[in-house]
Amino acid sequence: MDTNGVRAITALSDPTRRAIFESLPQGPRSVADLAAATGITSSAASQHLRVLREAHLVSMRRDGNRHLYSLDPRGLSDARDYLEQFWPSALAAHVAALREAVAPAQPTRR
Repeated sequence: MDTNGVRAITALSDPTRRAIFESLPQGPRSVADLAAATGITSSAASQHLRVLREAHLVSMRRDGNRHLYSLDPRGLSDARDYLEQFWPSALAAHVAALREAVAPAQPTRR
C-alpha cells in the first residue's frame, strides 16, 4: 500500500528531511538557507528536497537562478487521510483501555 500518505510519512521519518520541512512554515526559503539551517551541504539539501517534493510535502518555484521551497499542503493532507483510516480503531482501543482501568476489580472465586 504505497499511497502518497505513506510516502509523506516515510519522507518525514528522516530527521534531516523533517528539520528541512519544519523550517518552512515561516515562508519560502532557498536551498542555501535550508542547508545552512540544517548544517548540511546544498547538494545534500537538494537531495532531501527532491524526496520531499516527490511526497508533495514541499513545492518549488524559481526566483531568478534560485529555487525557493515552500510547504505543499497536499502531502500533509494525504498523510492525514492515510492516518485517519486508523482513527476509529485507535479510539475504540483507547475507550476499552479506559474502561478497563476504571472498572472495579472483580473478586476472584476460590
